[in-house]
Amino acid sequence: MARNSSGKKIVVWGILGLLIVGLGGFGTANFGGTVSNVGSVGDREIDVNTYANALTNEVTRFEQQIGQQMSIEQASQIGIPARVLGQLFSQAALDGETARLGLSVGDTAVREQLLSIQGFQGLDGKFDPDAYKAALNRVGENPTKFEQSLREDLSRALLQGALTTGITMPAVYGDVVVEWIGERRTISVAIMGQDALLTGIPVPTEADIKAQYDAAPDTYTTPETRDVTYVWVTPEMIADEVDLDEASLRQLYDDNISQFVQSERRLVERLVFGTTEEADAAAARLASGETTFEDEITARGLDIVDADMGDVSRADLGAAGDAIFALDASGVSEPINTDLGPALFRVNGILEASEISFEDARADLSIEMAADAARREIGDMIENLDDLLASGATLEEVASETRLELETLNWTPASEDGIASYSDFIDAIKAAQLDDFPEIIQLSDGAIFAMRLDSITPATLRPLDDVRNQVVADWEIAETTRQMLVRAQDLESQVASGTALADLGLPVETFDAITRQDYISTMPDGFIDTVFAPGLAKGATTLIEGQGRVVIARIDDVLPPEDTADNTAIADSYIASAAQSAAQDVVAAFSSALRTREGISINQTAVDAVHAQLP
Repeated sequence: MARNSSGKKIVVWGILGLLIVGLGGFGTANFGGTVSNVGSVGDREIDVNTYANALTNEVTRFEQQIGQQMSIEQASQIGIPARVLGQLFSQAALDGETARLGLSVGDTAVREQLLSIQGFQGLDGKFDPDAYKAALNRVGENPTKFEQSLREDLSRALLQGALTTGITMPAVYGDVVVEWIGERRTISVAIMGQDALLTGIPVPTEADIKAQYDAAPDTYTTPETRDVTYVWVTPEMIADEVDLDEASLRQLYDDNISQFVQSERRLVERLVFGTTEEADAAAARLASGETTFEDEITARGLDIVDADMGDVSRADLGAAGDAIFALDASGVSEPINTDLGPALFRVNGILEASEISFEDARADLSIEMAADAARREIGDMIENLDDLLASGATLEEVASETRLELETLNWTPASEDGIASYSDFIDAIKAAQLDDFPEIIQLSDGAIFAMRLDSITPATLRPLDDVRNQVVADWEIAETTRQMLVRAQDLESQVASGTALADLGLPVETFDAITRQDYISTMPDGFIDTVFAPGLAKGATTLIEGQGRVVIARIDDVLPPEDTADNTAIADSYIASAAQSAAQDVVAAFSSALRTREGISINQTAVDAVHAQLP
């Protein structure tokens, strides 16, 4: 019963969390113009700014994951715009249904939600009307429309809550997972190396060498080589030539003052609970040492990254700021009421206030400004370069008349230095044809290039005589492995017939009560998967080959999972996670049915216009 209740609460908070995350991206972009919507579901239109903001937020989130910027074209290749548009269609379908059913929330709920949005709070953590108006003005929004969107969001959450209430998973689901994860096995192994072979490796015959050569032609084949001539220029190549304006450097420093002057900050994790009682119970468990903060995170069906807030200032924490900044490093707070609900905070570190003067920052600012100016200067070159190439100028002539540098490259898939480190260049060279005319292509860091494919040397199997030494070495490795496996199979048969591992004359080791989650660095790759194979019962044997050895393993014992708080938490976590996934599927299926019933339309012209204005 306790498991089902916990799972239900996590499902509800998971759905509401999606709402709150959506609110957090408000005010990121202002599309403007005369285009009003990108599509509709029935009579519910999707505002063009809503799509632009949602798309920008999703691209930014993905950029943070991969650690680099991406263009809208790259985002489209992996389906981000389509996914965002689909989510907005589903949201519009649900909004239409809430209106049809007459579901809504009162002004009090809207007000509470509005007051809780951090972007509208002042330094004291309280709602600031001026900050609210300024944020709306920046995106061309008005309070009436924005507050109506809040009402729709909260009303939609009511509908989603009605759809997902009561969705739970049976306790046996968690039990099965724990049985699989927590099963313990005691394994004894005998480790056989090359020195255990009864005979040495013979000298390969010519037939052996030829068979090895014929069996692995790819190993002895040179890759396709594409010989190219190209001209290019990068911001780094011309950054030293850029004149830096002292006033502009100072302005750049002032515009980014938050990077150089920072108040005291804390490294904080936050764990939100559905009720005050749940938060109090967790705090009591932590205080008694019954659980750790990590245990509590896992029990909520979350990962540590879900709780990590990063480094935050007192103002970032709002009403919780004073209490959190009163904690020492590694301290855990008492339950604190937040806009998301009662929460426990853990401080993992203290970052002292810091200030970098303009003089100290000048060198880095100069590099940044020079690089930015160089990128703009390169951008200004493109039109002239296009004209030169269109008039028939060769790459050699372009290099002599402009600041682009002429180079050549014998490119193979293994090339990775210089221009070959750019994915756009790799895509271009793979697609290039011998009769293509050079054209200017931009790279991700602002560099540009144009290239000419001079020749293609196909992948070629090297003659046996040229690679004989490599073939002989490969044969010796393969023959050694073969003989070791033959010898190991014979020894395994002896063990299966009753011979003790210790009687094999090999080093023996025993691993007591290991689980599928263990990793044994001294064993070959795949050791854990092999010894936990479903068909292996107590007393069974198996072989694992790798790292120049063959391991003969015997299953000494198979034990059930331990009855621990950790395993109980794992079961609860999987139940809650599965219930939340099922709830999301229900909402998705319901919204899909609504979309089919109401019909959808897409204003592709508006969608393309949004994409054109994004970076």
